[in-house]
Amino acid sequence: MQLQVDIEFDQLVKIVKGLPEGKLRRLKAEIENEAKTAKAKNNLRALLLNGPVATRKQLDTIENNRKAINQWRTK
Repeated sequence: MQLQVDIEFDQLVKIVKGLPEGKLRRLKAEIENEAKTAKAKNNLRALLLNGPVATRKQLDTIENNRKAINQWRTK
């Protein structure tokens, strides 16, 4: 069973401020952990998007090498 409640930001702040110290620490740790996970995903995405890209000449060389290897294997 799932329940969704729309809470205004001010109400949320009031609820969080009313949490006991232990639960407040747990909530803070969970939020920080979520932020680190999101940052790690963004770093991976940036790494992949900014990584090296093969030129048309390199792709042609790879294709020719594959053809040569396939011909060699079928003989």
